[in-house]
Amino acid sequence: MKWANFLHIYQPFDQQPDILAAIVAQSYRPILENLQKNKKVSLTLNINGALLELFDKYGYHDLIDIMKEVGLEGRLEFTGSAKYHAFLPFLNKEEIIRQIKMNDETNKHYLGEAYKPRGFFPPEMAFKEELVPIIEECGFKWVILDEIALNGKTDTVNYNKLYKIKNSNLFVYFRERRMSNLIMSAVVRSPETLKEAMAKDLASSRFLITAMDGETFGHHRPGLEKLLFDIFSTPEFNLIKISDLPKYYSEIEEITPVKSTWASSPADIEKGIQFLSWSDPENSIHKWQWELLELVLAEVYKLDKNDTAFPITRKMMDSALASDHFWWASAKPWWSMEMIEDGAYRLLETLQSIPNIPTKVTEKANHLYQNIISHGFNWQRTGKIREMMNEQRTITRIPFIDRTVGKGGAEVGVYEAFMEMFKELEEKAKNNQEYEKAILWRDAIYKFKTKLDIYDSINAIDLLRIEIPNKEVEERIEKYKDKYRAIRGGQPEQRGS
Repeated sequence: MKWANFLHIYQPFDQQPDILAAIVAQSYRPILENLQKNKKVSLTLNINGALLELFDKYGYHDLIDIMKEVGLEGRLEFTGSAKYHAFLPFLNKEEIIRQIKMNDETNKHYLGEAYKPRGFFPPEMAFKEELVPIIEECGFKWVILDEIALNGKTDTVNYNKLYKIKNSNLFVYFRERRMSNLIMSAVVRSPETLKEAMAKDLASSRFLITAMDGETFGHHRPGLEKLLFDIFSTPEFNLIKISDLPKYYSEIEEITPVKSTWASSPADIEKGIQFLSWSDPENSIHKWQWELLELVLAEVYKLDKNDTAFPITRKMMDSALASDHFWWASAKPWWSMEMIEDGAYRLLETLQSIPNIPTKVTEKANHLYQNIISHGFNWQRTGKIREMMNEQRTITRIPFIDRTVGKGGAEVGVYEAFMEMFKELEEKAKNNQEYEKAILWRDAIYKFKTKLDIYDSINAIDLLRIEIPNKEVEERIEKYKDKYRAIRGGQPEQRGS
C-alpha cells in the first residue's frame, strides 16, 4: 500500500506572537526537524504565504530553511492555496486568482526552487464546480478534496484508481476520512495499533491519502507528534507524495465532484447547507459579515490604481478576506466574539483607508459593523449561542438506548451490535495494555446503559466508526438485525416516534 500523507499548516496573518511561538515549539519545529532527519520519508505540505511571512517577521528562519532543504531533496512537495485562507466558493474569479497568485509569489520568494506546486489545496477543502477552470488556469494539475466530494457520501472512493474531473485535465485526489480521523482523534497512539486498524490494506495494492492540520500534532493534541514521528520511521508505511500516485496507478475515472468541504456531512449536502460554518442561512451575523465584505470590496474596486492609497488599501483588503471570522461566527459549535470583531474591524478599517468615501457608504458600513457586534454580544447574553450549539447536536441529546431499544423491532439489534463491539474493543485494548482506551470503552458501555451518553462531547459511536471501518460496522448491525427479525418471525415491528 502506498500512503500519501498531506499536512496543512496555517495561522492568521495577524496571529499573536506568543501563540505563534507556542505552536512553533510544540508542533512546527518538531515536525519539520523530524522530517529532515527521516531521509526515506516523503510528504505533501500546504503552507499559506501568510504563515511564511509570520516566520520571517518573528525570526523563525530555520523552519523556512528546513522546508527548502527537504523540498530540494524531492521529499517534500508543496501545494498552492489562497494566501490568506479565503473561502473560495464565495469569492469572484478575480479575487480567487489574486489570492492564489499572491500565495505563489510569497511561497516562491521564501522557498525558492523548492516551491514547484503541482497540486492545489482549497482552504477547508471548500469546493464548487466553478473553481475547476480557475485552478487549471493557474497552472495546477490536481486538487485535493475530502472523499465526500465524490458523490456526497463516504466510503465510496476506489483507492485503486485515479479520478479526473470531467471536461478538464484536472485530477482530484480524495482524502480518506476514516484513517485521517483515526490519527487526528488520537484513538490510536502507536504504529502497532495503527497497523491493526489498516491491517486489511497494508498488504493490498491500494493507496491511502490522509489529510490533517499539522497543528494537531503537538499543539492541539500534546504528545501526538510522537505518533507522527513513529509513522515516519516505520518501514511498513510506504510514504509517498500525492504527485507520485500516477507512477503507480493508471486506471482513471472521470467524475464531477459535488459542493463540499472537509467538514461536510452527507446530511449537510442533501440539505444544501454544506457551507454552513461560513454562510448559515439562519445566521444573521453571517449575512451581515458577507454584506460588509461585499460593500468594502466594491469600494476597493472603485479606487484608482494610481492613487497613492491604493497599495495599502488593496493589501488590507487581501488580508480581510480571510475566512476565520465567518467560521468563528457560526456558533455550530465554533464561537469567538474576539475573532468576529477582529474580522469586521479589518473590513471597516480597509474602507476607512479609502479617500473620499461617500457618507452613505460609511454609514452603512458602520451600521453593519454595529449589527455584527451588538447582535454577537446579545446572543451571548441571552443564551442564543448555547442554544445554537445544542441545536447542532440535537440527535446526540437523545440517549442511544432510546433511539434503538426504545423504538423496538430490529432497532434492538442495533443496540446489541454496538454493545458487542464496545466489549470487543475494551478487551482488545486491555490485551494490548492500552488501559486508557480500555477505560474509554468500559465507560461507554456504562454510559449507554444508563443514558449518560448525551453528555459526551465526543460520542463513543463516532469513535467506534473511526476505529472500525464503516462497512464492518454496518455488516455487524445487519447481522444483529437479521437475528432479531428471525426471532420475531412475521409479527409487525413496534413503531416509535
